[in-house]
Amino acid sequence: MKYLKINITKTADLEALKNAILQMKGVDSVDIIDEENPESELKKAFNKTKEQFKKGDYETVVNDIFDILTKNNSKK
Repeated sequence: MKYLKINITKTADLEALKNAILQMKGVDSVDIIDEENPESELKKAFNKTKEQFKKGDYETVVNDIFDILTKNNSKK
């Protein structure tokens, strides 16, 4: 997988930029990452989990948690 990193100003309209990029052929997904605010990654993970629960996708939630736990144990 290849990634495209775009640096923006503080006044950029992130949602408009995200929607414009998603319209392009070959773009699979767009993630907004705030490197100055590491909490945003945690918020994104919680939001993903909430959406999975709303959809009744419990198996994916369990698998994600299992992957996290096994990755942490394998590093020790």
